[in-house]
Amino acid sequence: MALSFSSTVFNLHPCKSYRAPIVPTHLNNGTLQVHYLTSPSTPAQSLSRKLLKRGTITASIATDDNNQQVQVSTSTFRTKNPREINVLVVGSTGYIGKFVAKELVNRGFNVIAVAREKSGIRGQKSKDQTLEELQGASVCFSSVTELETLEKSLDELGVPIDVVVSCLASRSGGVKDSWRIDYEATKNSLLAGKKKGAKHFVLLSAICVQKPLLEFQRAKLKFEEELMQEAESDDNGGFSYSIVRPTAFFKSLAGQVELVKQGKPYVMFGDGKLCACKPISEQDLASFMADCVLDEDKMNRVLPIGGPGKALTPLEQGEMLHKLVGKEPKFLKVPIGIMDFAISVLDSLVKIFPGMEDAAEFGKIGRYYAAESMLVLDAESGEYSAEKTPSYGKDTLEEFFERVLKEGMAGQELGEQSIF
Repeated sequence: MALSFSSTVFNLHPCKSYRAPIVPTHLNNGTLQVHYLTSPSTPAQSLSRKLLKRGTITASIATDDNNQQVQVSTSTFRTKNPREINVLVVGSTGYIGKFVAKELVNRGFNVIAVAREKSGIRGQKSKDQTLEELQGASVCFSSVTELETLEKSLDELGVPIDVVVSCLASRSGGVKDSWRIDYEATKNSLLAGKKKGAKHFVLLSAICVQKPLLEFQRAKLKFEEELMQEAESDDNGGFSYSIVRPTAFFKSLAGQVELVKQGKPYVMFGDGKLCACKPISEQDLASFMADCVLDEDKMNRVLPIGGPGKALTPLEQGEMLHKLVGKEPKFLKVPIGIMDFAISVLDSLVKIFPGMEDAAEFGKIGRYYAAESMLVLDAESGEYSAEKTPSYGKDTLEEFFERVLKEGMAGQELGEQSIF
């Protein structure tokens, strides 16, 4: 028999295999238990010792006689110490994902962060930058959009996965990209994780899927439904999920900070009261996501979550920002009908020029966020409810605005969906 170890940085290509003598101890209900005879002395030593505790391993073992894979089981992960729990994080270099990975590392979990070789907005980050950003985690460079590639990369780790945490999200919100990332890549992560033994899946979704009018919302919702079905159909009842639906992120509300600082008007649609949200910081959301790994009261639940304090309308956000810069409030009120007209024109053009479908979708995204609240949608009243939107954390939007005014938007760069 041979057990393959790999280094703490994993590539798409097959890793060199290192052989360590092992011996089977017993076969229990078809589960082969194995132990080291000697410790491996390889570049993979730190990861192997970190993830495979006390010389007892859990992995896929290839037998010499028939080359069949024998899956070695684990005990229930919730009974373990965090340092004995292997958490796979996909979307680990995204706006929220990097904070989630760091939070899990700080809590003592063994974090395996999946990343592209060129990550970040438009692939601007190098491998070295990614490794620096994800310090404390074992980084696996792979592709979540290709199931076979992802499975191969995880196989090379030689360790089981207890929990998958997905922070994947389309960066653009385009039609095809939404289905490729929010549905297909996320599903690949579920399938690959379960194949390596994962018993729990924490999904970062979005509160706006309650009213799905956009492609990325439909893609997220379809995966949510399949994830819940996966848990319901599990014969052993051992697989669970936590679906986290956060309200607006701080950075999505910061696009006009510099404009107001320069004395320009704060732009809002209608009277500035069309929508409201309870914004949450990246750190508070990361903390809540990490809670979902072990908290049994968050198992098999859809969890809407907002930040602390009252719900804020765009008008209130603009007033807050003007107060912080010491200027009299100045607003530019844009009729929502302008966006409706623009969207109708784009929809007409798409029929002639199909390549414009993303432009039309971006218009719809802007329209949605201009008019729809990022709060719990009350099923009985059909209205958005600030009272029914749970609050979590301690970071406030006002504190965030103060920091951005002093330090700028470094680390808070707006992606391709920004409106202002």
